[in-house]
Amino acid sequence: MKLTFLGATQTVTGSKFLLEDSGVRILVDCGLFQGLKEFRLKNWRPFPVDPASLNAVLLTHAHIDHSGYLPVLFKNGFSGPVYCTPGTRDLCEILLPDAGYLQEEEARFANRHGFSKHRPALPLFTYEDAKNCLKHFKTVEFNAPLHLGEALKIQWIPVGHIIGASYILVQNKHQSLVFTGDVGRPDDILMNPPHPIKQADYLVVESTYGNRRHSPSDPWEDFEGMINTTIKRGGIVLVPSFAVGRAQHILKVIMDLKAAGKIPNVPVYLNSPMAIRATEVFCDHLDDHRLDENSCKELCRVAKFVTSVEHSKALTQKTEPAVIISSSGMATGGRVLHHLKSLVTDKKNTVVFVGFQAAGTRGEALIGGVDQIKIHGNYYPVRAEIRYMENLSAHADGPELIEWLKQMNSSPKRTFIVHGEPAAQDAMRRNLADFLHWESQIPKYGESVDLN
Repeated sequence: MKLTFLGATQTVTGSKFLLEDSGVRILVDCGLFQGLKEFRLKNWRPFPVDPASLNAVLLTHAHIDHSGYLPVLFKNGFSGPVYCTPGTRDLCEILLPDAGYLQEEEARFANRHGFSKHRPALPLFTYEDAKNCLKHFKTVEFNAPLHLGEALKIQWIPVGHIIGASYILVQNKHQSLVFTGDVGRPDDILMNPPHPIKQADYLVVESTYGNRRHSPSDPWEDFEGMINTTIKRGGIVLVPSFAVGRAQHILKVIMDLKAAGKIPNVPVYLNSPMAIRATEVFCDHLDDHRLDENSCKELCRVAKFVTSVEHSKALTQKTEPAVIISSSGMATGGRVLHHLKSLVTDKKNTVVFVGFQAAGTRGEALIGGVDQIKIHGNYYPVRAEIRYMENLSAHADGPELIEWLKQMNSSPKRTFIVHGEPAAQDAMRRNLADFLHWESQIPKYGESVDLN
Protein backbone atom coordinates (compact mmCIF):
# COMPACT_ATOMS: atom_id res chain seq x y z
CA MET A 1 0.00 0.00 0.00
CA LYS A 2 1.09 3.54 -0.77
CA LEU A 3 -0.61 6.46 0.98
CA THR A 4 -0.42 10.10 -0.15
CA PHE A 5 -1.82 12.99 1.90
CA LEU A 6 -3.61 15.50 -0.36
CA GLY A 7 -5.58 17.39 2.26
CA ALA A 8 -6.41 17.83 5.96
CA THR A 9 -2.68 18.22 6.64
CA GLN A 10 -2.01 20.88 9.29
CA THR A 11 -5.56 22.11 8.74
CA VAL A 12 -9.01 20.76 9.55
CA THR A 13 -10.39 20.94 6.01
CA GLY A 14 -9.86 19.52 2.52
CA SER A 15 -9.76 15.86 3.55
CA LYS A 16 -8.27 13.80 0.68
CA PHE A 17 -6.10 10.70 0.96
CA LEU A 18 -4.83 8.78 -2.05
CA LEU A 19 -4.40 5.03 -1.49
CA GLU A 20 -2.68 2.87 -4.11
CA ASP A 21 -2.47 -0.91 -3.93
CA SER A 22 -2.21 -3.71 -6.50
CA GLY A 23 -2.93 -1.39 -9.41
CA VAL A 24 -5.99 0.18 -7.74
CA ARG A 25 -6.10 3.94 -7.00
CA ILE A 26 -8.63 5.06 -4.39
CA LEU A 27 -9.32 8.52 -3.00
CA VAL A 28 -10.57 8.40 0.58
CA ASP A 29 -12.69 11.54 1.12
CA CYS A 30 -12.83 14.40 -1.34
CA GLY A 31 -13.33 17.58 0.67
CA LEU A 32 -13.15 21.30 0.05
CA PHE A 33 -10.48 23.41 1.68
CA GLN A 34 -11.97 26.18 3.84
CA GLY A 35 -10.66 28.94 6.10
CA LEU A 36 -7.34 30.64 5.31
CA LYS A 37 -6.92 31.89 1.75
CA GLU A 38 -3.73 29.86 1.28
CA PHE A 39 -5.84 26.72 1.76
CA ARG A 40 -8.89 27.88 -0.19
CA LEU A 41 -6.73 28.58 -3.23
CA LYS A 42 -5.90 24.86 -3.40
CA ASN A 43 -9.52 24.26 -4.46
CA TRP A 44 -8.79 26.14 -7.70
CA ARG A 45 -5.47 24.50 -8.52
CA PRO A 46 -5.15 21.39 -10.72
CA PHE A 47 -5.64 18.21 -8.75
CA PRO A 48 -2.24 16.65 -7.89
CA VAL A 49 -3.07 13.41 -9.77
CA ASP A 50 -5.10 12.88 -12.92
CA PRO A 51 -8.73 12.47 -11.74
CA ALA A 52 -9.36 10.05 -14.61
CA SER A 53 -6.73 7.69 -13.14
CA LEU A 54 -8.77 7.11 -9.97
CA ASN A 55 -10.79 3.90 -9.69
CA ALA A 56 -13.12 5.03 -6.90
CA VAL A 57 -13.78 7.51 -4.12
CA LEU A 58 -14.69 6.38 -0.59
CA LEU A 59 -16.47 8.85 1.70
CA THR A 60 -16.31 8.70 5.49
CA HIS A 61 -19.23 11.14 5.77
CA ALA A 62 -21.09 13.98 4.07
CA HIS A 63 -19.66 17.19 5.53
CA ILE A 64 -18.40 19.55 2.82
CA ASP A 65 -14.80 19.44 4.04
CA HIS A 66 -14.95 15.69 3.28
CA SER A 67 -17.22 15.61 0.18
CA GLY A 68 -17.38 19.12 -1.30
CA TYR A 69 -14.63 18.73 -3.93
CA LEU A 70 -16.44 15.85 -5.67
CA PRO A 71 -18.21 18.04 -8.28
CA VAL A 72 -14.82 19.52 -9.25
CA LEU A 73 -13.22 16.07 -9.45
CA PHE A 74 -15.93 14.86 -11.84
CA LYS A 75 -15.79 18.09 -13.85
CA ASN A 76 -12.07 17.47 -14.36
CA GLY A 77 -12.27 13.89 -15.59
CA PHE A 78 -13.14 11.45 -12.81
CA SER A 79 -15.91 9.06 -13.87
CA GLY A 80 -15.78 6.23 -11.32
CA PRO A 81 -18.07 5.29 -8.44
CA VAL A 82 -18.35 7.12 -5.11
CA TYR A 83 -18.94 4.59 -2.33
CA CYS A 84 -20.56 5.59 0.97
CA THR A 85 -23.29 4.62 3.43
CA PRO A 86 -26.98 5.33 2.63
CA GLY A 87 -27.08 8.12 5.23
CA THR A 88 -24.06 9.81 3.68
CA ARG A 89 -25.63 9.55 0.23
CA ASP A 90 -28.89 11.10 1.47
CA LEU A 91 -27.05 14.02 3.07
CA CYS A 92 -24.79 14.57 0.05
CA GLU A 93 -27.92 14.81 -2.11
CA ILE A 94 -28.78 17.84 0.03
CA LEU A 95 -25.36 19.36 0.69
CA LEU A 96 -23.64 19.18 -2.67
CA PRO A 97 -26.31 20.79 -4.91
CA ASP A 98 -26.89 23.47 -2.29
CA ALA A 99 -23.15 24.14 -2.13
CA GLY A 100 -23.11 24.51 -5.91
CA TYR A 101 -26.07 26.87 -5.79
CA LEU A 102 -24.36 28.97 -3.12
CA GLN A 103 -21.19 29.12 -5.23
CA GLU A 104 -23.26 30.47 -8.13
CA GLU A 105 -25.18 32.90 -5.92
CA GLU A 106 -22.02 34.32 -4.38
CA ALA A 107 -20.46 34.75 -7.82
CA ARG A 108 -23.58 36.55 -9.06
CA PHE A 109 -23.68 38.74 -5.94
CA ALA A 110 -19.98 39.60 -6.32
CA ASN A 111 -20.45 40.51 -9.98
CA ARG A 112 -23.55 42.58 -9.26
CA HIS A 113 -21.89 44.57 -6.48
CA GLY A 114 -18.36 44.58 -7.88
CA PHE A 115 -16.47 43.54 -4.75
CA SER A 116 -14.59 40.60 -6.30
CA LYS A 117 -11.08 41.03 -7.70
CA HIS A 118 -12.03 38.67 -10.54
CA ARG A 119 -13.86 39.90 -13.65
CA PRO A 120 -16.14 38.10 -13.80
CA ALA A 121 -16.27 36.12 -10.54
CA LEU A 122 -16.95 32.45 -11.32
CA PRO A 123 -18.22 29.61 -9.14
CA LEU A 124 -15.85 26.76 -8.33
CA PHE A 125 -18.65 24.42 -9.36
CA THR A 126 -22.34 24.75 -10.13
CA TYR A 127 -25.62 23.21 -9.02
CA GLU A 128 -25.61 21.08 -12.19
CA ASP A 129 -22.04 19.92 -11.55
CA ALA A 130 -23.15 18.69 -8.12
CA LYS A 131 -26.27 16.96 -9.46
CA ASN A 132 -24.16 15.21 -12.08
CA CYS A 133 -21.70 13.75 -9.59
CA LEU A 134 -24.55 12.34 -7.46
CA LYS A 135 -25.43 9.97 -10.31
CA HIS A 136 -22.22 8.08 -9.55
CA PHE A 137 -22.93 7.38 -5.86
CA LYS A 138 -23.19 3.74 -4.79
CA THR A 139 -24.23 2.84 -1.25
CA VAL A 140 -22.77 0.23 1.09
CA GLU A 141 -24.43 -0.72 4.38
CA PHE A 142 -22.57 -0.38 7.67
CA ASN A 143 -20.18 -3.31 8.28
CA ALA A 144 -20.90 -4.91 4.88
CA PRO A 145 -17.70 -5.76 2.95
CA LEU A 146 -16.99 -4.15 -0.42
CA HIS A 147 -14.34 -5.74 -2.65
CA LEU A 148 -12.31 -3.57 -5.02
CA GLY A 149 -9.92 -5.17 -7.46
CA GLU A 150 -8.54 -8.56 -6.53
CA ALA A 151 -6.97 -7.62 -3.22
CA LEU A 152 -8.91 -4.98 -1.30
CA LYS A 153 -11.77 -5.45 1.16
CA ILE A 154 -13.38 -2.29 2.55
CA GLN A 155 -15.88 -1.74 5.38
CA TRP A 156 -17.69 1.29 6.79
CA ILE A 157 -18.05 1.15 10.60
CA PRO A 158 -20.36 3.60 12.50
CA VAL A 159 -18.48 6.41 14.20
CA GLY A 160 -21.26 8.71 15.47
CA HIS A 161 -20.70 12.37 14.52
CA ILE A 162 -23.54 12.75 11.94
CA ILE A 163 -25.97 10.54 10.04
CA GLY A 164 -24.08 7.96 7.97
CA ALA A 165 -20.62 8.82 9.34
CA SER A 166 -18.10 5.98 9.48
CA TYR A 167 -14.54 5.08 9.89
CA ILE A 168 -13.28 3.16 6.86
CA LEU A 169 -11.34 -0.09 7.24
CA VAL A 170 -9.26 -1.11 4.20
CA GLN A 171 -7.66 -4.56 4.14
CA ASN A 172 -5.53 -6.57 1.74
CA LYS A 173 -4.10 -10.04 2.35
CA HIS A 174 -1.30 -8.69 4.52
CA GLN A 175 -2.28 -5.32 6.00
CA SER A 176 -5.13 -3.24 7.40
CA LEU A 177 -5.55 0.52 7.36
CA VAL A 178 -8.20 2.66 9.11
CA PHE A 179 -9.26 6.19 8.20
CA THR A 180 -11.21 7.52 11.18
CA GLY A 181 -12.94 10.41 9.39
CA ASP A 182 -14.53 12.60 12.06
CA VAL A 183 -15.09 10.79 15.35
CA GLY A 184 -18.27 11.45 17.32
CA ARG A 185 -18.65 11.79 21.07
CA PRO A 186 -19.53 8.99 23.50
CA ASP A 187 -22.39 11.01 25.07
CA ASP A 188 -23.62 13.06 22.12
CA ILE A 189 -27.06 14.68 22.49
CA LEU A 190 -28.33 13.04 19.30
CA MET A 191 -25.89 10.57 17.80
CA ASN A 192 -24.96 7.06 18.90
CA PRO A 193 -21.43 6.62 20.27
CA PRO A 194 -18.64 5.63 17.86
CA HIS A 195 -17.95 1.93 17.44
CA PRO A 196 -14.45 0.94 18.56
CA ILE A 197 -11.66 0.02 16.15
CA LYS A 198 -10.75 -3.60 16.79
CA GLN A 199 -7.41 -3.70 15.00
CA ALA A 200 -5.41 -1.79 12.40
CA ASP A 201 -1.80 -2.01 11.22
CA TYR A 202 -1.94 1.63 10.14
CA LEU A 203 -4.17 4.42 11.40
CA VAL A 204 -5.07 7.84 9.95
CA VAL A 205 -6.71 9.69 12.85
CA GLU A 206 -8.43 13.06 13.10
CA SER A 207 -7.31 15.64 15.67
CA THR A 208 -9.77 18.53 15.35
CA TYR A 209 -10.01 18.93 19.13
CA GLY A 210 -6.76 17.13 19.93
CA ASN A 211 -5.61 19.96 22.19
CA ARG A 212 -8.92 20.65 23.92
CA ARG A 213 -11.33 19.27 26.46
CA HIS A 214 -14.95 20.17 25.79
CA SER A 215 -16.62 22.36 28.37
CA PRO A 216 -18.48 20.34 31.01
CA SER A 217 -21.19 23.04 31.16
CA ASP A 218 -24.77 22.05 30.41
CA PRO A 219 -25.85 23.24 26.91
CA TRP A 220 -29.49 23.48 28.05
CA GLU A 221 -28.53 25.83 30.89
CA ASP A 222 -26.23 27.83 28.60
CA PHE A 223 -28.90 28.32 25.95
CA GLU A 224 -31.56 29.04 28.56
CA GLY A 225 -29.54 31.88 30.08
CA MET A 226 -28.40 33.28 26.74
CA ILE A 227 -31.85 33.29 25.14
CA ASN A 228 -33.59 34.76 28.19
CA THR A 229 -30.96 37.49 28.63
CA THR A 230 -31.11 38.50 24.97
CA ILE A 231 -34.91 38.54 24.85
CA LYS A 232 -35.12 40.68 28.00
CA ARG A 233 -33.11 43.39 26.30
CA GLY A 234 -35.29 43.12 23.19
CA GLY A 235 -32.70 41.43 21.02
CA ILE A 236 -32.39 38.56 18.58
CA VAL A 237 -30.24 35.45 19.05
CA LEU A 238 -28.43 34.52 15.82
CA VAL A 239 -26.84 31.08 15.66
CA PRO A 240 -24.56 30.48 12.66
CA SER A 241 -24.80 26.73 12.35
CA PHE A 242 -23.57 23.85 10.26
CA ALA A 243 -26.60 22.51 8.42
CA VAL A 244 -25.94 18.87 9.21
CA GLY A 245 -25.63 17.79 12.83
CA ARG A 246 -25.19 21.08 14.63
CA ALA A 247 -28.51 22.60 13.53
CA GLN A 248 -30.30 19.49 14.81
CA HIS A 249 -28.43 19.66 18.14
CA ILE A 250 -29.62 23.25 18.61
CA LEU A 251 -33.21 22.38 17.70
CA LYS A 252 -33.17 19.53 20.23
CA VAL A 253 -31.98 21.85 23.02
CA ILE A 254 -34.58 24.51 22.17
CA MET A 255 -37.29 21.85 21.89
CA ASP A 256 -36.50 20.63 25.41
CA LEU A 257 -36.31 24.15 26.87
CA LYS A 258 -39.66 25.15 25.39
CA ALA A 259 -41.28 21.92 26.56
CA ALA A 260 -40.03 22.60 30.10
CA GLY A 261 -41.18 26.22 29.98
CA LYS A 262 -37.67 27.51 30.62
CA ILE A 263 -37.66 29.98 27.74
CA PRO A 264 -40.56 32.12 26.45
CA ASN A 265 -42.45 31.05 23.37
CA VAL A 266 -40.57 33.38 21.01
CA PRO A 267 -40.45 32.47 17.32
CA VAL A 268 -37.59 30.23 16.21
CA TYR A 269 -36.55 30.31 12.55
CA LEU A 270 -34.44 27.78 10.68
CA ASN A 271 -33.16 29.74 7.69
CA SER A 272 -31.13 27.14 5.82
CA PRO A 273 -32.62 24.97 3.08
CA MET A 274 -29.89 22.41 3.72
CA ALA A 275 -30.56 22.26 7.46
CA ILE A 276 -34.30 21.94 6.87
CA ARG A 277 -33.86 18.91 4.62
CA ALA A 278 -31.14 17.44 6.84
CA THR A 279 -33.51 17.61 9.82
CA GLU A 280 -36.05 15.62 7.85
CA VAL A 281 -33.38 13.02 6.97
CA PHE A 282 -33.10 12.17 10.69
CA CYS A 283 -36.49 10.48 10.47
CA ASP A 284 -35.21 8.20 7.67
CA HIS A 285 -32.23 6.90 9.65
CA LEU A 286 -33.52 6.12 13.13
CA ASP A 287 -30.80 3.52 13.78
CA ASP A 288 -28.06 6.16 13.50
CA HIS A 289 -29.15 8.26 16.46
CA ARG A 290 -30.85 8.32 19.86
CA LEU A 291 -34.23 9.86 18.89
CA ASP A 292 -37.34 7.79 18.34
CA GLU A 293 -39.77 8.46 15.50
CA ASN A 294 -42.04 10.76 17.51
CA SER A 295 -39.12 12.85 18.77
CA CYS A 296 -37.85 13.20 15.21
CA LYS A 297 -41.21 14.53 14.07
CA GLU A 298 -41.28 16.94 16.99
CA LEU A 299 -37.80 18.16 16.06
CA CYS A 300 -39.20 19.21 12.68
CA ARG A 301 -41.87 21.33 14.39
CA VAL A 302 -39.61 23.34 16.73
CA ALA A 303 -38.76 26.04 14.20
CA LYS A 304 -40.48 27.86 11.38
CA PHE A 305 -38.78 26.68 8.21
CA VAL A 306 -37.65 29.54 5.97
CA THR A 307 -37.68 28.11 2.47
CA SER A 308 -38.05 31.03 0.06
CA VAL A 309 -35.59 33.81 -0.74
CA GLU A 310 -38.37 36.35 -0.13
CA HIS A 311 -39.02 35.01 3.38
CA SER A 312 -35.27 35.03 4.08
CA LYS A 313 -34.92 38.65 2.97
CA ALA A 314 -37.93 39.67 5.09
CA LEU A 315 -36.38 37.93 8.10
CA THR A 316 -33.29 40.16 7.89
CA GLN A 317 -35.57 43.14 8.57
CA LYS A 318 -37.00 41.61 11.75
CA THR A 319 -36.37 43.53 14.97
CA GLU A 320 -38.63 41.72 17.47
CA PRO A 321 -37.08 39.09 19.79
CA ALA A 322 -36.49 35.74 18.10
CA VAL A 323 -33.99 32.95 17.61
CA ILE A 324 -32.58 32.57 14.09
CA ILE A 325 -30.53 29.52 13.10
CA SER A 326 -28.81 29.87 9.75
CA SER A 327 -25.84 28.42 7.90
CA SER A 328 -22.95 28.43 7.44
CA GLY A 329 -21.49 27.49 10.82
CA MET A 330 -18.23 29.42 10.40
CA ALA A 331 -20.03 32.38 8.74
CA THR A 332 -18.06 31.77 5.53
CA GLY A 333 -21.08 32.12 3.24
CA GLY A 334 -24.79 31.47 2.86
CA ARG A 335 -27.83 33.24 4.28
CA VAL A 336 -26.29 33.82 7.70
CA LEU A 337 -24.12 36.61 6.25
CA HIS A 338 -27.19 38.73 5.53
CA HIS A 339 -28.38 38.22 9.12
CA LEU A 340 -24.93 39.12 10.44
CA LYS A 341 -24.96 42.40 8.53
CA SER A 342 -28.28 43.41 10.07
CA LEU A 343 -27.69 42.10 13.62
CA VAL A 344 -23.99 42.32 14.51
CA THR A 345 -24.04 46.13 14.77
CA ASP A 346 -26.67 46.25 17.57
CA LYS A 347 -25.69 45.57 21.20
CA LYS A 348 -29.15 44.16 21.98
CA ASN A 349 -28.42 41.08 19.88
CA THR A 350 -26.36 37.96 20.54
CA VAL A 351 -24.41 35.95 17.97
CA VAL A 352 -23.50 32.51 19.28
CA PHE A 353 -21.10 30.12 17.57
CA VAL A 354 -21.53 26.48 18.54
CA GLY A 355 -18.87 24.59 16.61
CA PHE A 356 -15.25 24.57 15.54
CA GLN A 357 -14.13 27.78 13.83
CA ALA A 358 -11.26 27.23 11.39
CA ALA A 359 -8.45 29.75 11.14
CA GLY A 360 -9.23 32.54 8.69
CA THR A 361 -13.02 32.30 8.95
CA ARG A 362 -15.35 35.09 10.10
CA GLY A 363 -16.42 32.90 12.98
CA GLU A 364 -12.84 32.60 14.21
CA ALA A 365 -12.39 36.37 13.89
CA LEU A 366 -15.59 37.15 15.79
CA ILE A 367 -14.93 34.85 18.73
CA GLY A 368 -11.40 36.28 18.75
CA GLY A 369 -12.82 39.72 19.57
CA VAL A 370 -12.49 41.78 16.36
CA ASP A 371 -14.20 45.16 16.51
CA GLN A 372 -15.35 45.06 12.87
CA ILE A 373 -16.05 42.32 10.36
CA LYS A 374 -15.87 42.35 6.56
CA ILE A 375 -18.93 41.00 4.72
CA HIS A 376 -19.56 41.33 0.99
CA GLY A 377 -16.83 43.91 0.61
CA ASN A 378 -17.94 46.21 3.46
CA TYR A 379 -16.92 46.47 7.11
CA TYR A 380 -19.51 46.30 9.91
CA PRO A 381 -18.81 47.33 13.53
CA VAL A 382 -19.24 44.49 16.01
CA ARG A 383 -21.48 45.66 18.84
CA ALA A 384 -23.58 42.54 19.42
CA GLU A 385 -22.64 40.13 22.20
CA ILE A 386 -20.51 37.31 20.76
CA ARG A 387 -20.68 33.92 22.46
CA TYR A 388 -18.81 30.68 21.78
CA MET A 389 -20.15 27.33 23.01
CA GLU A 390 -18.04 24.18 22.64
CA ASN A 391 -20.34 21.84 24.53
CA LEU A 392 -22.44 21.05 21.43
CA SER A 393 -19.50 19.83 19.38
CA ALA A 394 -20.04 16.68 17.35
CA HIS A 395 -16.30 15.90 17.50
CA ALA A 396 -14.65 13.87 20.24
CA ASP A 397 -12.21 16.04 22.20
CA GLY A 398 -8.63 15.07 23.02
CA PRO A 399 -9.36 12.85 26.07
CA GLU A 400 -12.39 11.26 24.33
CA LEU A 401 -10.27 10.36 21.30
CA ILE A 402 -7.68 8.71 23.54
CA GLU A 403 -10.34 6.73 25.42
CA TRP A 404 -11.82 5.60 22.09
CA LEU A 405 -8.43 4.47 20.74
CA LYS A 406 -7.67 2.61 23.99
CA GLN A 407 -10.26 0.04 22.92
CA MET A 408 -8.03 -1.26 20.11
CA ASN A 409 -6.78 -4.80 20.64
CA SER A 410 -3.22 -3.88 19.65
CA SER A 411 -1.19 -0.80 18.78
CA PRO A 412 -0.90 0.25 15.13
CA LYS A 413 2.51 -0.04 13.48
CA ARG A 414 2.22 3.60 12.42
CA THR A 415 -0.26 6.36 13.18
CA PHE A 416 -0.75 9.48 11.06
CA ILE A 417 -2.39 12.55 12.61
CA VAL A 418 -4.55 14.64 10.26
CA HIS A 419 -7.54 16.97 10.25
CA GLY A 420 -6.36 19.47 12.85
CA GLU A 421 -4.65 22.81 13.25
CA PRO A 422 -0.90 22.45 14.02
CA ALA A 423 -1.34 22.96 17.78
CA ALA A 424 -4.09 20.34 17.93
CA GLN A 425 -2.07 17.85 15.92
CA ASP A 426 0.98 18.28 18.13
CA ALA A 427 -1.12 17.87 21.29
CA MET A 428 -2.61 14.70 19.82
CA ARG A 429 0.90 13.40 19.08
CA ARG A 430 1.94 13.99 22.71
CA ASN A 431 -1.25 12.39 24.05
CA LEU A 432 -0.72 9.28 21.93
CA ALA A 433 2.83 9.00 23.25
CA ASP A 434 2.00 9.75 26.90
CA PHE A 435 -1.19 7.71 27.33
CA LEU A 436 -0.97 4.95 24.70
CA HIS A 437 2.83 4.81 24.15
CA TRP A 438 2.30 5.07 20.39
CA GLU A 439 4.74 6.69 18.02
CA SER A 440 2.94 8.90 15.51
CA GLN A 441 3.71 11.40 12.79
CA ILE A 442 2.13 14.53 11.33
CA PRO A 443 2.23 14.28 7.54
CA LYS A 444 2.76 17.25 5.25
CA TYR A 445 0.68 18.16 2.21
CA GLY A 446 1.66 15.95 -0.73
CA GLU A 447 3.73 13.56 1.40
CA SER A 448 3.69 9.89 0.33
CA VAL A 449 4.33 6.90 2.58
CA ASP A 450 5.03 3.32 1.53
CA LEU A 451 3.19 1.03 3.96
CA ASN A 452 4.59 -2.27 2.67
